[in-house]
Amino acid sequence: MKELPIDFGTSGYTIHIDSGILTRLPSYLEATDAWVVITDEVVDRLYGQQLTARWSQNVVHTIVLPQGEAAKNLQTVEAVLARMLDLGATRHSRVLALGGGVVGDVAGFCASIYMRGIPYVQVPTTLLAQVDSSVGGKTGVNLPQGKNTVGSFYQPQGVYIDIKTLDTLPRRHLISGLAEVIKYGVIYDYAFLGHLSSNFGDILRLEQSTITKIITRCCEIKAQVVAEDEKEQGVRKILNYGHTIAHGIETATGYGQYTHGEAVLIGMHTEALMARKLGLIDDKYYQEIATLIQRTGVDLHLGQPWLGRLLDSMQSDKKNRGGKIAFILPSNKGETTEVLMTREEVSHFLQALGTASSR
Repeated sequence: MKELPIDFGTSGYTIHIDSGILTRLPSYLEATDAWVVITDEVVDRLYGQQLTARWSQNVVHTIVLPQGEAAKNLQTVEAVLARMLDLGATRHSRVLALGGGVVGDVAGFCASIYMRGIPYVQVPTTLLAQVDSSVGGKTGVNLPQGKNTVGSFYQPQGVYIDIKTLDTLPRRHLISGLAEVIKYGVIYDYAFLGHLSSNFGDILRLEQSTITKIITRCCEIKAQVVAEDEKEQGVRKILNYGHTIAHGIETATGYGQYTHGEAVLIGMHTEALMARKLGLIDDKYYQEIATLIQRTGVDLHLGQPWLGRLLDSMQSDKKNRGGKIAFILPSNKGETTEVLMTREEVSHFLQALGTASSR
């Protein structure tokens, strides 16, 4: 089992990576008055009984959410908290987030506010959650006006990544996870970007040694960035590459048309185009980024009827400053820079692409 520590100086935790770790998980977790497993309906069918059947030393309760981004809202949070109270969860209880990014974000947020905060652990079952959302302590839910606009920074006690759960992951969600994987190569490690290109087929086939190395490297990068900047005041902002456009897309389409990763792939491609147009990267590097993103097979065009709402969505992004929309754009191989643009400048750029709708 690979173990990667995240050290915040006075606190920290460990990311554990292995195949089959789910079957051994209860032996790694501390005894307490109760564990509350928060999962979704699909993951519960696949792994819920498998996990809880091996738990003998603790009371275990399970709360099952609907699957998908539509469940990531304050109504779900209220329902989960009420259920935890009904189950008798106390300040000494623990939460276990078993699932993808939505489950992790909702469960972590509920743990952060239940009785002013109780400990939780992340057990991510999708590629996107394993390489990104389960690591770093960002929790939260969406509002109709914006993505992740209500939440908290609340670190888990540990992250347990079972690579074997990817065997049951639908291809669409595997591709979705590749968005965050590719992101790390662009923002931090150019050699990793080349490694992804050379091993793309093995990644899609989930060849075990390849996917283990990919997940481990992504977690190493995320751990280094988060340890340096836990609350996103500096270097952690680089993790937002592609996400300004992506969050705008998700909000504008009601969180139902695209997976988060699909929106990020569109966002990274569009923001790479922006970087090329602004002279931050040359055409050769842009083509490297674009070619890898295109290999996912996701439609990267923004020419949709909802595009008229995209600027409104981006303008309410929590990363913005001084009335300008904030973008993290590639500026060199494995490097990024923050660029602030007015609404008019963004609109002009999208119109130049032939994708912006008239207002």
